[in-house]
Amino acid sequence: MLLKENKAAELPPNGEPLNPADAVAADLRAVEQKMNGLLDSREGLISEICHYLIDGSGKRLRPTFILLVYRACGGKEAKVGDAVDAAIALELIHNATLLHDDIIDGMGPSLVAGDYLFSRAFELCGRFDERLVRMAAAACIELTEGEVMEGRFRHNPAVELKDYLAVIHRKTASLFWSGGRVASDLAGGSPALVDAMGELGTAIGLAFQMVDDLLDVIGPEEKIGKPVGSDLRAGIPSLPLVLGIKREPELGKILQNGDATQGDGFERALQLLRTSSVIEEARAMAAAQVKLARTKMSLLKPSIYRDSLATLIDDQINREV
Repeated sequence: MLLKENKAAELPPNGEPLNPADAVAADLRAVEQKMNGLLDSREGLISEICHYLIDGSGKRLRPTFILLVYRACGGKEAKVGDAVDAAIALELIHNATLLHDDIIDGMGPSLVAGDYLFSRAFELCGRFDERLVRMAAAACIELTEGEVMEGRFRHNPAVELKDYLAVIHRKTASLFWSGGRVASDLAGGSPALVDAMGELGTAIGLAFQMVDDLLDVIGPEEKIGKPVGSDLRAGIPSLPLVLGIKREPELGKILQNGDATQGDGFERALQLLRTSSVIEEARAMAAAQVKLARTKMSLLKPSIYRDSLATLIDDQINREV
């Protein structure tokens, strides 16, 4: 069954901001409708956990990115259902990894629910060509490796920038890389275009994580939806922490001694991370990834979808930083 065409034939009037999701609004509604049904299990606890995590959560950045790439690459209306399924699969994989992260906090049922989401994701992927399934599987492999790498560097003052970049390439950027490649491939893109959209996805993913790391340090809490300094308390090797340790030996000592988890040690560490040089360098690194992502747009023909994709890219550096 064909989806109703997205109502996005032209840019909004001058002065009005462009909302990337508007360009693929009908596609995103199809994502929500089908994904909602996939969350229902014969076991009520699994359904409850999955719906709690996914229903109404976030801005669906990954599905929006995938659908915009598909449309911007000239994907046909008759086959947009393939892009919808790919978007759902990668969103389920992303949320499955969030549930598995909860295991660290002792939430056993989350493991089962995460496995359920992984299974649903690959149920959708199963009808695609082998190369597309391999792309999704590659992202899952990267995610698991990134999770283990991050754990190895927690509370470790020896962590370096190259270690941080290796972690976020795997944990965050891999799904965007996979999404860009899958979407452009489904749209019939050339090998060069598929490669470019994968690189664009990687750059967006890196920028997204770098800005997330910054927001964890500078807040405010009502904007980020969690206590400021959560990554610091957990010893997670975030970008400000990695840059800060290089500049301030005191920060490394606080981290190594476990003092960054509470009290005066936490406040002092947060103060050191908020120095202008750390914030400015982290912001510049995120901006460089946004600039790189924009260079990959040259292969796309002019359209509302390309413009919306450009806005989505710019939004990553403008998130309250």
